[in-house]
Amino acid sequence: MEHKMAVGNQDSNKNAASDDAAIVAGDAYKVVLENEFVRILELRMEPGAKTEPHGHPNMVAVMIDGGTFRFGGPHSSTTPTDLEIPSGSVSFQPADQHTTENIGGAPVHGFLIELKG
Repeated sequence: MEHKMAVGNQDSNKNAASDDAAIVAGDAYKVVLENEFVRILELRMEPGAKTEPHGHPNMVAVMIDGGTFRFGGPHSSTTPTDLEIPSGSVSFQPADQHTTENIGGAPVHGFLIELKG
């Protein structure tokens, strides 16, 4: 099952260091593997947690423990979007810049496989 979460600016597959999720939103995203092909981020957010504005290149998202998210913020080219992402879902996501907020009642956990090149 493919789930699309296209929100925000999708013009680029490159992140500036100032938009790097692992740097500006390190409380939610941790790098667990990086090589010349991919960078894998582990995502963990408690209910009510919200990230700073950040970006991702094209990626594959794998949700272990899904939940309800709000994507938006100053970098987003759209109004905030609320989205339920189910546990066990796998989806391709185009490059994007946004804030992420866990607006559900439970912690969320997943992995983002950011594609390089």
